Amino acid sequence: MRWVVGWSSTTSGTVHQRTASPGDYGSDGDPGTPTVHPVGARLLWGDPAPLWAVGDWRPDEVRVVQLDPLTRLAVLGRCGAGDEQLRTGLVAARGGALRHLTAWPGSYTAVAQVGRRTTVVGDLAGARPVFHTAWAGGTAYATAALPLADLIEAQLDVGHLAALLACPDSPEALADGTPYKGVRRVPPGHALVLRDGAREITGYEPTASLAVSAAQLPPDKAVEGIRDALVEAVRTRLAAPRHAPGPGFGTLDPGPVPGMGPAHRRAARGGPVPGIGADLSGGSASGTLALLAAGLPGMPGSPLGHGSDGERLLAVTFNDLVTDDSRVREAELERAHAIAANPRLRHIVVAAGEEALPYADLAGGPLTDEPGPSLVTAERHRHRLTAGGTDHLVGHGARQVLDAHPARLADLLLDRRRRHLLRPVSALARADRTSAQALVIPFTVYRAARRLARTSYREGLEAAAGQLRATAFPAGDDAPGAAAPAGVGGAVDASLAALTWCRPGPAARWLTGEALAEVSVRLQAAAVRPQGLAQRPGERRAAAALLRHAADHRVLEQAAEVRSQRLHAPFLDNAVVRACRALPEALRVQPGARAAVLRAVLAGAGVRELPPGWGATSHAAHAAAVRAGLRASADPLMELFEAPLLADAGLVEARAVRAALHGAANGRALPLDGLAELVSTEVWLRRLLARRGTCWTGSAAPRQRAVAGGVAPGPPL
Repeated sequence: MRWVVGWSSTTSGTVHQRTASPGDYGSDGDPGTPTVHPVGARLLWGDPAPLWAVGDWRPDEVRVVQLDPLTRLAVLGRCGAGDEQLRTGLVAARGGALRHLTAWPGSYTAVAQVGRRTTVVGDLAGARPVFHTAWAGGTAYATAALPLADLIEAQLDVGHLAALLACPDSPEALADGTPYKGVRRVPPGHALVLRDGAREITGYEPTASLAVSAAQLPPDKAVEGIRDALVEAVRTRLAAPRHAPGPGFGTLDPGPVPGMGPAHRRAARGGPVPGIGADLSGGSASGTLALLAAGLPGMPGSPLGHGSDGERLLAVTFNDLVTDDSRVREAELERAHAIAANPRLRHIVVAAGEEALPYADLAGGPLTDEPGPSLVTAERHRHRLTAGGTDHLVGHGARQVLDAHPARLADLLLDRRRRHLLRPVSALARADRTSAQALVIPFTVYRAARRLARTSYREGLEAAAGQLRATAFPAGDDAPGAAAPAGVGGAVDASLAALTWCRPGPAARWLTGEALAEVSVRLQAAAVRPQGLAQRPGERRAAAALLRHAADHRVLEQAAEVRSQRLHAPFLDNAVVRACRALPEALRVQPGARAAVLRAVLAGAGVRELPPGWGATSHAAHAAAVRAGLRASADPLMELFEAPLLADAGLVEARAVRAALHGAANGRALPLDGLAELVSTEVWLRRLLARRGTCWTGSAAPRQRAVAGGVAPGPPL
């Protein structure tokens, strides 16, 4: 795991009078006291506000530009700006224009120091978050929450875990908290500004008025913007120096093995291929990135950046041999093979059995910064990524930035664009042709959208709080529609349940009444705050869904991490998110809009021949794999919840969760996403409490690690 950490403390006098050495701060924040340093850190700059980069950062991923000794900018990650552009951005940030620091292509964290003011800029999606906490008479910040929790010896925030399980897609319930008490999160689209230890959270994105609809780009111009942003995002990755797996990680070739070439021996040892790779699942998002990377000038797969003319991009397709739906799997493989016919692509298929099903090998795996549903599929992703490149492109986030959240139908009604609802509601009716009520579905969806458009933000949160207090979440098939969409019901039920300001998540039905009551109090408190008053319901719900997905992608990066490999998700870059937000809602809500937009993006880049069925969804195949994983891992899961830590914390009843796992493994209609959230949170808790050591060293380092007290049995919420 890689992270950035620094702090700003209260000073007496001017910064030029400081004489302490870099990092010379103890638990009281005064110079001259015993030191505390991050373990394995590289100091980027020292007093008055030191900054470190911690972990296996590559040399080209850490860049520092400086105008004078107290005006400097650090950019960590993959950034497409040149040094002169960084200096221009630093000059703009010195005058308060922070948005300039977020406009470059790529995915990165920017830290600017101007005199006694330090500014840490988060991203728009939440894939590169910023955390902060009060410490040593000032404020410490980092791009990971666990190091800050270690620094202040934080205990577990059980209330936050309850909110994460009860309302995972609702920022109102989660607020700016983390699983660690005292460690706070900077919201996406905001920056943390520190001056002599005092902190301020400020937004850098312009806000639109609810009274007047924002001007929208023509559809063709919006698609051109998405194309340019995606091309620049991919080009930024291709232009970076190539990296090979580091020494000591499967680099020693044991010599000739009968029937195995060098590439096969490397794959058997485990480790990425030198150069750039990409997922190629036959779907629209990964296929678009692979074709863009293969079509751009240069040597996409060159290990050192100057390969021969025969160098090709590595495209990896995952083939699940266990799931029953062979027809869907074969169709996806055919599309992937058709796309891989491009002469600049080198295609490999990674076959997998039960060892790569969801819920496999939960006992192993690293500790992630926070819990997330990706923990249950980490081994599945690692199986695929091990065969990928040292820099590997994935299509994560495309659905969240391009698709229309169902609540956007209410936004169209607020703008008096009723005619644009015709096609999406008709598509929902066609998707549920077997229902006897198919003819009235358009009217039902329209009424739900109109009701949401007429419901205020406060009324929506209070209604959700009332649902949680009612605790009417049976663990059987008769689950209420408000918590249904994750694995239960069809597209119509999911859309109707999503047409609300806030709703309980799929795991809420298994939480105890006390935990749900605590979350309802959080929602009631959020209802009287003005944060949501400046956004429309669809816009706010779509932003919350993107935040949730980006947070889970970050968990996946850490849980499925392959040493010497970097995962790149261009759809979560700031520039791409901004370009996708400019897509008109009337176009976004149309059926098949994502595939149509990406097809136009490829056409603008010169790729016009795509296989039949390109853009088809894979929800059914994913659900089948999850159920197969539940069946294969039924015994370990039952053992995991024999005496769960979640029950000790008062969040769930172990017997009810075991019954749900048994029912889901036997085909009972239950929300699979909710079970994944419960299992992943339990696994994360066990890994957290089993860890040894701390993130800090020095004579003033914390005496114990974060959450040292563990989870006390039955604590009050």
